[in-house]
Amino acid sequence: MARRRRDIDIDDETPKVKMNKENFLKTFQVFEYIRPYKWYFFASLLLVFISTLSFYAIFYFVGEMIDVAEGKSDLPVTVNTVGLILVIVLVIQGVVSFLRVVYTAQVSENGIADVRKDVYQKLITLPLTFFEENNSGELISRVSADVSKLYSIFSITLIEFFRQVITLVVGIGFLIWTAPRLSLIMLMTFPVVVLLAMFFGRQIRKLSKERQKLLANSSSILGESVQGIQVVKAFANEDKEVKRYDSTIKDVVVIALKYARARAWFSFFILTVFFGAICFIIYMGAVMLQSGTMTPGELLSFVTFTAMIGGSIAGLGSFTTELFGAVGATDRIKEILELDPEVIIAQYGKGKNDLNSKAELTGTIKLEDVQFSYPSRPDLPVLQGLNLEVSKNEKIALVGPSGVGKSTIIQLLLRFYEIDSGRITIDGQSIYDHEIRAYRKNISLVPQEVVLFAGSIRDNIAYGRQDATEAEVIAAAEKANCMEFISKFTEGLDTLIGERGVKLSGGQRQRIAIARAILKDPVILLLDEATSALDSNSEKVVQDALDALMQGRTSIIIAHRLSTILDADRIYVMGEGKILEQGSHRELMDKEGIYFQQASLGRLFE
Repeated sequence: MARRRRDIDIDDETPKVKMNKENFLKTFQVFEYIRPYKWYFFASLLLVFISTLSFYAIFYFVGEMIDVAEGKSDLPVTVNTVGLILVIVLVIQGVVSFLRVVYTAQVSENGIADVRKDVYQKLITLPLTFFEENNSGELISRVSADVSKLYSIFSITLIEFFRQVITLVVGIGFLIWTAPRLSLIMLMTFPVVVLLAMFFGRQIRKLSKERQKLLANSSSILGESVQGIQVVKAFANEDKEVKRYDSTIKDVVVIALKYARARAWFSFFILTVFFGAICFIIYMGAVMLQSGTMTPGELLSFVTFTAMIGGSIAGLGSFTTELFGAVGATDRIKEILELDPEVIIAQYGKGKNDLNSKAELTGTIKLEDVQFSYPSRPDLPVLQGLNLEVSKNEKIALVGPSGVGKSTIIQLLLRFYEIDSGRITIDGQSIYDHEIRAYRKNISLVPQEVVLFAGSIRDNIAYGRQDATEAEVIAAAEKANCMEFISKFTEGLDTLIGERGVKLSGGQRQRIAIARAILKDPVILLLDEATSALDSNSEKVVQDALDALMQGRTSIIIAHRLSTILDADRIYVMGEGKILEQGSHRELMDKEGIYFQQASLGRLFE
């Protein structure tokens, strides 16, 4: 069968993405998540427009108040009237700002929640091969960073981008209306100054980012040294670690001094060129004021409007960069969302999902001429024409040295991978003919390394059957010999076990895993060295629980300890991806072959 393989880029650094029409359109595809909340978004844009108008109106009326006080206003109003208008405008500004923040939050919080749910749902439904081909820790970190970047875009950048556009357009309109001649001077000088300021700002941000990266590297070395202090001292490498750390600190100093010089030049620019341009515009306004072509209020409003327009131009540059910077994050998220899932489940409770469906199997398993190699190592065959048969309710064991494909058989039965060729059937039907979740509901796995989830003992036992009653959970715990330690806990089944069950011993974790399998009541039971990591006392208790679990179901056991497989109906001895010997313990001992040699030593290929 053909395999689907798809890698995604999970580098820590956001890749440089060339901006073209295709990438631009792809970037804005992610704004589909805003569509369900579009009316909140449009309301936010309208409120931004009203807020900008009212902001300009405040400074216009402040200037007008000065002109009214000096008797130079063309409006038939008093100072008190202008003051009242200012109060009304301020109240409008406050109400509008409040509503804008609330409506923007509706868009950003709900939109990003939908993104998170979709990304998580996609990840959780991808096949196991995806997680083997991509480092899970880096994947989680990368996805988290990308979603956080989108949250920033949804919550701040997008609305602020439109705010700056509106501020620029409305501001220029106000300037031309209030002082057309001075506006021409401003439009000829100010944009050049702002563009230069943006250039300086970009260089400073670049150096700041590089400085932070080097600081992170030095912190990483410090963390490694502290965490591995025993190894450092055991190998007498204190001087080596000091030199390594010293080298990174020197790099930090070099880039930090460049960063400081860039900030110094920026300060020089702001104090001379930027404020010089503002002073020049004020000077020209003063000349016009002296000649009587401009009033004091108009000059005050003009200078304020000019500063606001300058800020909007700088803001447009910054927010445009952030929007285009979202291309990389959007690309990676879309790449995950477009992957083919292993299973399809309904979104957020929409649609129909029969999660309780279960394929009706009896447990007769047959592997015919199965060829398989792992997707990550296609040139290294693991199973080479393997033939194996397990009857209903039969208990078989797989033994052999590491790497011969014992655990691979279990992974193939769970459909974690697809075989290269051959056939795997249960009850005469290909395992690939069943809906994968309905199929897996017939199987329980008890691994060597038990995985428990943070939560209560009850939650972990009921993980495979969340609709189980209290009595059923207790019955499963009793069959798995769990109640003897659960009853000693003050909170009983509600005892919290910590992340991965760290508050329990290895034997206790193993018994909870067995109780989880018992409660699921599987047709097929897979035991992957379930007792190999336990001491002799724990092994006895766990083995008793396993014996209870294996009653009345097809069981496949992988084991290295002879004591765990003595009563198996059939034992398969594997080597080089094939079955070398098979039979009961007594039959294999009588053959005096490979199994006999190992069993005579009291161990099985350890």
